[in-house]
Amino acid sequence: MAEAISAQGLVKTFGGVRALAGVDLEVAQGTVLGLLGPNGAGKTSTVRVLTTLLRPDAGRAFVAGVDVLRQPDKVRGLIGLSGQYAAVDEYLTGTENLRMVGELYQMTTREAKARAKELIDRFGLGAAADRPAKTYSGGMRRRLDLAAALVVRPPVLFLDEPTTGLDPHNRIALWEVIESLAEHGSTILLTTQYLEEADRLADDIVVVDHGRVIARGSSDELKARTGTERVEIVVRDRDGIPATVEAVASFATGRVDSDRRTRRITVPVEGGAPVLAEMILELERRRLRPDDICLRKPTLDEVFLSLTSHASRPANDPDPRSAAAPSGNAPAAAGRDL
Repeated sequence: MAEAISAQGLVKTFGGVRALAGVDLEVAQGTVLGLLGPNGAGKTSTVRVLTTLLRPDAGRAFVAGVDVLRQPDKVRGLIGLSGQYAAVDEYLTGTENLRMVGELYQMTTREAKARAKELIDRFGLGAAADRPAKTYSGGMRRRLDLAAALVVRPPVLFLDEPTTGLDPHNRIALWEVIESLAEHGSTILLTTQYLEEADRLADDIVVVDHGRVIARGSSDELKARTGTERVEIVVRDRDGIPATVEAVASFATGRVDSDRRTRRITVPVEGGAPVLAEMILELERRRLRPDDICLRKPTLDEVFLSLTSHASRPANDPDPRSAAAPSGNAPAAAGRDL
């Protein structure tokens, strides 16, 4: 499968701080890559290099087979970019924002108008199409920003933490839009701090920290590396704890913990749902019927603690270094991202 995005040895230093320390990436055409990492890991700097907004000190990068450093203008015509903060003109209506992007890319007025209407309808903004963007909610602005990145139908799309700060309803709505884009063949590089977001949307995940790639693989593979998959059991009666611990001990990959106060037993396991099913059958065979039993996957912090030895900061932690580049690939000044 052809590579839509390729980077080798990207290095970028700001003052005495190295934001990128030799990043390598490969994204196959028509797939979604999740670029996962805590604030300051180098995600946004990587996106800025790949979208021609930041020139690296060393390394090479190609988008759709075009050299990012040698032919930046050509690359800008092949990509769409949507950043953490919606970059729309607040005083223009939704339709006017999209028409402006189209005309900047030398669409005819008729073509720009038709494309704007198509995207307004696709992103569920019809009722607000003729309202100034400053009256939009955060979720509506984010959808408008993403629509602007798609005006010229780019084959490669960069989404830099697109759901940061959104409430659960708007986050899920935006996930559905991204899933639709992927289903229709778009190549997407998605940066995120949400493991659940990468889990749902990405075909593959690259984890970065301190400007370096520290892990690659699917979401399940990364979770498995933490060794923190657990079955949690809540027994009906505290007196049933010893018998339950004995019944599940053979499934454990480490120490089985129990808490009489909460009646909870925690069993470290490997193998996921099949192991849970076998454990339930064993409890049933011994006529032990707990109040609750579930398989708990690693949390985002557990993944980061395992891979980076520190927890991620909350996704809503203010970060002035985020990419606020205009949608639709218009050039912007490169800021700091560590």
